[in-house]
Amino acid sequence: MSVGKKKSKQVRRESLNLPAPNFLTKVSRFKKLQRTIARLSPSWQACIPIAAVIFLIWGYAAVAQTPPAAPTTEEQLASLKVGMDTMWVMVAGMLVFFMNAGFGMLETGFCRQKNAVNVLSKNLIVFALATIAYWAIGFALMFSNGNGFIGSSGGYFLLNVADNSPAMGDAYQGIFKSLNWTGVPLNAKFFFQLVFAGTAATIVSGAVAERIKFLEFLIFCLLLVGIAYPITGHWIWGGGWLQTAGFYDFAGSAVVHSVGGWAALMGAAFLGPRIGKYRDGDTVAMPGHNMSIATLGCLILWFGWFGFNPGSTMAVDPNAIAHIALTTNTAGAFGGVAATITAWLYLGKPDLSMIINGILAGLVGVTASCAWVNIPNSAIIGTIAGIMVVFAVTFFDNLKIDDPVGATSVHLVCGIWGTLAVGLFADGPTTGIYTAGPKAGLFVGGGFDQLIPQLIGIISVGGMTVLLSTIFWLALKALLGIRVSAVEEAEGLDIGEHGMEAYTGFVKETSSGNRTESSYGGYSGGGADRTTKL
Repeated sequence: MSVGKKKSKQVRRESLNLPAPNFLTKVSRFKKLQRTIARLSPSWQACIPIAAVIFLIWGYAAVAQTPPAAPTTEEQLASLKVGMDTMWVMVAGMLVFFMNAGFGMLETGFCRQKNAVNVLSKNLIVFALATIAYWAIGFALMFSNGNGFIGSSGGYFLLNVADNSPAMGDAYQGIFKSLNWTGVPLNAKFFFQLVFAGTAATIVSGAVAERIKFLEFLIFCLLLVGIAYPITGHWIWGGGWLQTAGFYDFAGSAVVHSVGGWAALMGAAFLGPRIGKYRDGDTVAMPGHNMSIATLGCLILWFGWFGFNPGSTMAVDPNAIAHIALTTNTAGAFGGVAATITAWLYLGKPDLSMIINGILAGLVGVTASCAWVNIPNSAIIGTIAGIMVVFAVTFFDNLKIDDPVGATSVHLVCGIWGTLAVGLFADGPTTGIYTAGPKAGLFVGGGFDQLIPQLIGIISVGGMTVLLSTIFWLALKALLGIRVSAVEEAEGLDIGEHGMEAYTGFVKETSSGNRTESSYGGYSGGGADRTTKL
């Protein structure tokens, strides 16, 4: 009976189009929801419509948003190359930065104990000052668009710079067109060029060591990195007139080493020699106090050169990087061996300082041509540089130009030789080593076509650097004085300039008569008396 009633009710609902029983369930649930909401506080009730609006907006955004198109294979490869090139440039720049430690160790070891703090202080602070000067004006003057003499399109402090790096070639739009050949961001370009500028300033430190005032040296470094270095650098790397004339310098034999060497030479000349260096026409040896750290400095510099030269590709080019690393290492090795043999024959002993400077001479000598010469010719370049540096030290001593570490012999003389070597040994762009670069050199059948621009570059860069350095040094000498007093020099610049000693408690170097003795027992000169002071 009950079953029949249920069926009859279902038939009547279907005929009357009545809602199914689940509708009543939904109504009941809706009423429960209303009662639940009614129990909430007014604050929570107000949140409900806000949540509903947010939900609707999110839903609309999810539906309306067009999914980004997947990057093409070409775009992915281009992005990957930019990343790899940037990483290589930054790592290479960090290697060059680490060369500051090498310069600090080398120069300190070659100088006397009483001046160790002063030399270390100069080498430490000089890169900080170079960073400020190059960031403020140096980079803009060197690489911004301008004329053949100087960059004039701005970019000071790298503020409001028009630049779409890493775009390259014709796709580049900005004020640094001279750097449009490398596909890395602008900040990477700046960092790599900065460490080169700092190297040029550091070269000066060794040549003027043990008698220059600390403040005046710092001012000169600011002027060098901010003005002198960018001007000649613009000529060669910034799209200036030497670059247009066909002058080539791959990693800086002229741009960095010769400029630093010329500035160092003028500083040493205007300062005059250290007290007691030249007596009665003879040169009195003033040996360095710590050849261990000098040797460590040489090894650090050798290591850093693998960033200096191969890093100048500013791109991950496996063949070029490997080739440049080999030519760099070969020249340094042959330079060290050649200097050892030359010093042995010429001076009677295989002088360690000459071995060190011979290695550095070979590295400087091949810096300009490392990408454009074959390995046998890099050995020849390094050998000649190693021989030259030994005789250069004697040459400057005969001129009474006192250079405690041999900076002018290494960086100036061998920088000039390295610049000239491009015009003598460059293979030419059709030999397989490179496709764009200098013409074939004189000794490989290329005639004088490349040698002449190299000679013009050597003379012009040297002339401008000598002129500006002379102005800077003479102005500082007239306004502030550049040399410490004789008493301060005799006592040591560590105490006079910094009020501290590098080796507190160690035996100090003293002198008596014409003989000096160090705490390690080494001494030079003549005389009958010898004293030691604790």
